[in-house]
Amino acid sequence: MTNALIIAAIIGYMALVVGIGFYFTSKNKSTDDFYLGGRKLGPFVTAMSAEASDMSSWLLMGLPGVALAGLVGMTGTFAEAVWTAIGLAVGTYVNWLIVAKRLRMYSEHIGASTIPDYLSNRFNDKSGILIGVSALIIIVFFVPYVASGFAGVGKLFNSLFGIDYHMVMVVGAVVIATYTLLGGFLAASTTDFVQSIIMTIALVVVCAYGIGRAGGIDQVMENTKDVANYFSLNAPDGSYSALPIASTLAWGLGYFGMPHILLRFMAIEDHQKLDMSRRIASIWVVISMGIAIFIGVVGYSFAKEEGIINDTFDPERIIVYIASYISKVNPFMAIVAGLIISGILASIMSTSDSQLLAASSSVSENIIHRFIVKDMSEINQMILARVTVVIIAVLSCVFAWDPDSSVFRIVSFAWAGFGASFGPLVLLSLFWKRTNKWGAVCGVLSGGVMIFVWKFGIAKLGGIFTIYELLPAFVVSAVVIVVVSLVTGEPEKEVQDTYDEVQKMIKENKEFN
Repeated sequence: MTNALIIAAIIGYMALVVGIGFYFTSKNKSTDDFYLGGRKLGPFVTAMSAEASDMSSWLLMGLPGVALAGLVGMTGTFAEAVWTAIGLAVGTYVNWLIVAKRLRMYSEHIGASTIPDYLSNRFNDKSGILIGVSALIIIVFFVPYVASGFAGVGKLFNSLFGIDYHMVMVVGAVVIATYTLLGGFLAASTTDFVQSIIMTIALVVVCAYGIGRAGGIDQVMENTKDVANYFSLNAPDGSYSALPIASTLAWGLGYFGMPHILLRFMAIEDHQKLDMSRRIASIWVVISMGIAIFIGVVGYSFAKEEGIINDTFDPERIIVYIASYISKVNPFMAIVAGLIISGILASIMSTSDSQLLAASSSVSENIIHRFIVKDMSEINQMILARVTVVIIAVLSCVFAWDPDSSVFRIVSFAWAGFGASFGPLVLLSLFWKRTNKWGAVCGVLSGGVMIFVWKFGIAKLGGIFTIYELLPAFVVSAVVIVVVSLVTGEPEKEVQDTYDEVQKMIKENKEFN
């Protein structure tokens, strides 16, 4: 009976998101609608869809897992979780503050609907090199990113119901791909808004129940004494010196290069409303991450009380464990547990749908339509877009096949890839007139390559080289853009004139406000 009620709640949630996909099917008249929603998003949907698509299963599984891991003798500490959250909170706010409005105005002025489009049009790259390189980077890093979401679905149902990981992972992928290919960007953004609400409810309920089950706040704090200096932001073993802290804070740099987040800035109906979106997004991010970390702390007391800490205990599944116990209280709480599980599904879906769209646009629009089949009707472009969503979903299932993969570590690598490849270039393209096409191409390539070089090569040296690969790769990309731009001549006059036009628009907008 209990499992039936939980499954009923989850099925109801899945039916809701698929229904939203069907609703928006008729709203997609062109690929611009499918990939950018015709720039019609309101401030609330813009804010919450951006942050929901950002957080993914990392918020409800990865972050609590890192905070809890140190308490059960596994890899991860409270300090790592906190410094990561601080970096993300600062990155979120700064990204909305200095990038959102400029990117919205610039992208509309040059007629760009994807990030590769924006970079290509910004630097007037008629050769297609920049758009091709950008699209390739997006595909390389988005496939494992989407895979982490599918893996989250598999872990979730395997833990709760003992259902075969591979089967449920594929079913989850089918549901996500279905409403995404039906409704496109508008469906993804609307479902993200709904999902952010469900995620918030799940976080609050789990935290409250976990505290109660553990015997109250005082008992939760008492239990953490099992690990000396657990709450130290320098880590219990003193391993968090200035460099590791800077490395962890570097998570915030990733925001400047996240295609699925930047697209939300480009899609809002009125750039004047981005200030409201910034406030909504920043407040939600701080509160949600704070609760997620505390769930990791509470989770230790809960797991200790229930005696479930053993060789098979997985810190990333602590919310699943708590939801399972909630479901046994009474039929009503079983439905609540179903909503909590739906919250985890929401966090997964809200990221995977946006990433599927971004990856799809890179393949269909920026590669196939640009280089292979240039003359296509609008109907055929829409068909290609939807077929590409399916192909990316299938590839992601292949990458997610290993049930032992870590959600946090996969997301960490993909996040670094985007942050280093696009972050420096997005910032310099908006703020430095002297940036040219060759600096842009070399910057994207150097950032992406350095992620692999550092992660699988330099980091193996140990010591100071074990820092998060995003930080050194971001610096390398920024330096390469500046140096190459300076030694290869000024941008074309047309490019500089367009830059001046946009800067004038931005200045007039500030004066008007």
